[in-house]
Amino acid sequence: MKGDSKNLGFSTRAVHAGQPPDPTTGSVSVPIYQTSTYAMDELGKHKGFEYARVQNPTRSALEANVASLEGGVSGHAFSSGMAAISAILTLVKAGDHVIASHNVYGGTYRFFTQILERYNLSFSWVDTTDVANIEAAMTDSTRLVFLETPTNPMMGVSDIAAAAELAHAHDALLAVDNTFMSPYFQRPLALGADIVMHSATKFLNGHSDALGGLLVTAREKEAEWFAFVQKSAGAVLGPFDSFLILRGIKTLAVRMERHEASGRKVAEFLNAHDKVVRVLYPGLPDHPGRELQQRQATGFGALISFDLGSHAGAKTFLDRLRVLTLAESLGGVETLISQPATMTHASVPADRRAELGITDGLVRVSVGLEDVDDLIADLTQALDAV
Repeated sequence: MKGDSKNLGFSTRAVHAGQPPDPTTGSVSVPIYQTSTYAMDELGKHKGFEYARVQNPTRSALEANVASLEGGVSGHAFSSGMAAISAILTLVKAGDHVIASHNVYGGTYRFFTQILERYNLSFSWVDTTDVANIEAAMTDSTRLVFLETPTNPMMGVSDIAAAAELAHAHDALLAVDNTFMSPYFQRPLALGADIVMHSATKFLNGHSDALGGLLVTAREKEAEWFAFVQKSAGAVLGPFDSFLILRGIKTLAVRMERHEASGRKVAEFLNAHDKVVRVLYPGLPDHPGRELQQRQATGFGALISFDLGSHAGAKTFLDRLRVLTLAESLGGVETLISQPATMTHASVPADRRAELGITDGLVRVSVGLEDVDDLIADLTQALDAV
């Protein structure tokens, strides 16, 4: 793609941004530069690449592509979503205070509480769906607000623009985990966030065959720091996984449309079923965050949580499924389903899970690209056994 891409549509940028034809061969697909180092022309002179931990052309293409999609100044690819979150937390130091959504991915909670608190960082876990709770938790040492929206797995929706304004008023940064929505449906930087994070393993890749994490920054200051962290800590994404995620992004727009269309139908089916105690999905009319989600995003996504009332009910249901896949993760072409209490949020203490509403009967489903009638038929036969 030649020239400035800023005014091009999302799908065009997903296919082309950061990916000019290979200058050597004309290849329209970015090659997998499977190398650990690069030959220098002479001492002190190289072609822009020195060592693979610092730069790799395949990774650079992915980083430029996602930066374009999120509307940021720079992208940074890491070996996993948690490695990307780890990089965000290098922006704070001992004695600093962080405000985080009280319902986040279990691995994020584990990292913050069991590792980072050992280094004299303090965390306030608040219900960020009410911006007043963020303001009440602010202290003179608050330097970062970390949001998931919608949250995993309770699907709480937080006001990104209001949180950004509040954070900046207190000289703090706002970072947003945008994994559930992808940049197709939600772009936090446009709403005032400083950093957007993705577990690229999920919707960006979309095929359950690569692990990765991505950060996109709104300012050069943080961009320079994350490049330094990549070089210094080394948890960078390898060229083959970079290639796979870049390939996945080419179809992101069409996949997200199908994910959501089927997700709405599945949510409506579950919401009407008499064996389902409750359904959490921002697209349902009675969801408390629906109006806000409509204002700050262009879709509701494909993640649905629903409660079957007990561990026994959830186990009976999950063990009977034939088309839906019982597995960790989300965002793949296949529909993935899990029990958060024993899987994604097992590291969260039981009493805290209870406070959040993550019961033993709660099930989370990431609706894939199968025929939705087949998904509903499979859900029906499994629910019949409960």
